[in-house]
Amino acid sequence: MGAASVDDVRAARGEQPLVIQSATLAQDGEDLVWQVELAQPFSPAALSSDGRSVCLLLRPGSSGSPAGAVCLAGPGRDNYAPRVLYTPTTGSGPGRTVPIDASVTRTSDRELTASFVPTSIGLEYRALRWQVISTLSARRCAPAPRPGGCETVFPARLAELSLHKPRLVGCVATGPNWVSHGPNGAHEIALTFDDGPWWEPPTGDFVRLLARLHAPATFFEIGEHIGQYDRDGEVEREMLADGDMIGDHTWSHPDLLGLSPAEQRDQISLAAKAIRKATGFTPCLFRAPDGAVDNSVLQRARALGFATIQWDIDPRDWALPGEGEIIANVLSSAHNGGIIEEHFGGGPRYETLDALPAEIAGLRREGFHLVTLTQMLGYKLVYR
Repeated sequence: MGAASVDDVRAARGEQPLVIQSATLAQDGEDLVWQVELAQPFSPAALSSDGRSVCLLLRPGSSGSPAGAVCLAGPGRDNYAPRVLYTPTTGSGPGRTVPIDASVTRTSDRELTASFVPTSIGLEYRALRWQVISTLSARRCAPAPRPGGCETVFPARLAELSLHKPRLVGCVATGPNWVSHGPNGAHEIALTFDDGPWWEPPTGDFVRLLARLHAPATFFEIGEHIGQYDRDGEVEREMLADGDMIGDHTWSHPDLLGLSPAEQRDQISLAAKAIRKATGFTPCLFRAPDGAVDNSVLQRARALGFATIQWDIDPRDWALPGEGEIIANVLSSAHNGGIIEEHFGGGPRYETLDALPAEIAGLRREGFHLVTLTQMLGYKLVYR
């Protein structure tokens, strides 16, 4: 008789799938958070070579067919963290397996937590059912008295989770009190606009043009203008729904350095209150009128929860230099981590609006990725 194969030895020893000790699936803001704990230590990198898999099966609504499987895998090239792979399932069978953007953490060698946005795998925020499955290749598995003996599931029956569409309610500023540019190591640039909402042209024209161009921006708003030019907050809510960000630009646009400490606090807090009343969102970005600040203003703003944002690219659109001059100024000054300051209020801003398509196209030709300030600075967004 020839030497026994490794698979024969494994089967003779009664090798079985890894035992799932516990598993949970929950919503945290935008993310789905999957936590799994096994009864023994495991390495994501060794799963495939050992003929094993640990996957989260997802089934939308009451459908009996899985939408797909989210599975653990070892690190890819130039990466030390475990990966998360997704395989969609259709009526014709499994589709192509692709890596998904997920945050993976481990607190022990038996546990792993993966967080990802459900829309990244085509899931909507609605009811779904889930189950975790641990498998072992049939060739390596001990003979079982029933079909499927080389897999185990947890929980025993599909669990239900009702997802709700997350609502952005705030952000958290971290790091320096005063910021004039983003990291220079990333090919990113931020469009920012001051002094709105406004009527000439209507702020909605800016918001909808940027949405059509898939260009996120950050709008610094004057509190008293919200009640004057967007009383019900419709445009502000549209900004947030489109992925734009809103910042505080004081209540009435005064020179803060000429005010008392109490008046400075009121200018910032009243504008934040107006934004919150219109949108349900509490901002964490503040920009002083004309950028006029001192250390006391910076500390006062931070005590109210704000980082104070300056800029390092100024196309002087407020002087109405003409559409072509605005475009040329932006493109000639563009650099990694640049913060562009333009205006969507405080005067007729048709030149600024008309310059945006060519401005954005030019930035993209230079390889810049357009981001909001919270994205650029890595500030946490708060959802409910």
